[in-house]
Amino acid sequence: MAQNNQPNIASPDSFYEELIHAQRDLTDEQADTLVAKLALILANHVGDRAVLTEAIALARSNTLAAATAA
Repeated sequence: MAQNNQPNIASPDSFYEELIHAQRDLTDEQADTLVAKLALILANHVGDRAVLTEAIALARSNTLAAATAA
């Protein structure tokens, strides 16, 4: 399975709203834990190690690029 880097979430704004709402009334630590658990649950669902490795690299490079641009 190849990494899909194209928009692929139905109703992305609704998904983002749901994700933000799930963090409401949580401490920063609890919100970070929720996001980490969500990442692990979704990684387990994907299962393909090559795809997961590529996703980690993409997230890291995107994060570093955003930090450099700020």
